[in-house]
Amino acid sequence: MEKAVDHLEFVRKLSGDDDTADAIFSIHSGAGGTESCDWCEMLFRMYTRWLDAKGWDYTVLDLLPGDEAGIKNVMMEVKGDYVYGHLKAEIGVHRLVRISPFDSNARRHTSFASVYAYPILEDAEEIEIEDKDLKIDTYRASGAGGQHVNKTDSAVRMTHLPTGIVVQCQNERSQMKNRATAMRLLKARVKLHFKEEEDKKRQDKLADKKKIEWGSQIRSYVLHPYNMVKDLRTSVETSNTQAVLDGDIDRFIEGYLLEYA
Repeated sequence: MEKAVDHLEFVRKLSGDDDTADAIFSIHSGAGGTESCDWCEMLFRMYTRWLDAKGWDYTVLDLLPGDEAGIKNVMMEVKGDYVYGHLKAEIGVHRLVRISPFDSNARRHTSFASVYAYPILEDAEEIEIEDKDLKIDTYRASGAGGQHVNKTDSAVRMTHLPTGIVVQCQNERSQMKNRATAMRLLKARVKLHFKEEEDKKRQDKLADKKKIEWGSQIRSYVLHPYNMVKDLRTSVETSNTQAVLDGDIDRFIEGYLLEYA
């Protein structure tokens, strides 16, 4: 009963205008080369396990593999109850400290990756985007995908010239389907962009991202010389790093939202 009441209190904090919305969620590797690409993939695994535990649906829209290992960036569409309300707590730079599996001298390395989310607004489809304001590029999809994926220019990248907003999609075999998905995402981004120009209270959602390196992290994951995951905004921490990397991150999200709601 106490757990149920605590959860109800937590949900009451999710009262922002967009907290109930579905979201686009992305992870980008930062300073650190192959190390950061591997860290990006570790975060991708952590978040997908967390999403599975929540019972939320997610679709990978774009994924760029690393040159040697891991992934450079990944973008997903996530659907469920209060998705953006939860994911906004994860926006920022995540820092990993560990003995590098890619270093033959077994030295300690620090890696960074940035996490970002924005809501999919229901009325975004009403936005009209003129052809003259669009730049559309097609390219071959990257990564695994069977015999078809790398043979045709099915992946689509759209740039909204007036705002500089860029979206891309490569999850479908058909260029037409990827184009439709990219346009839907672009309309959501453009709609949010103009909403935030009118409402400065929500300007942080699309504020310039901090440089993905020292001094801008929101959470540290230390695997050597000790085990500790600590949120630098709320001081919520745990020594059970494996559980966190397996998707047990609710304590950090709830800690942040309860403090800042």
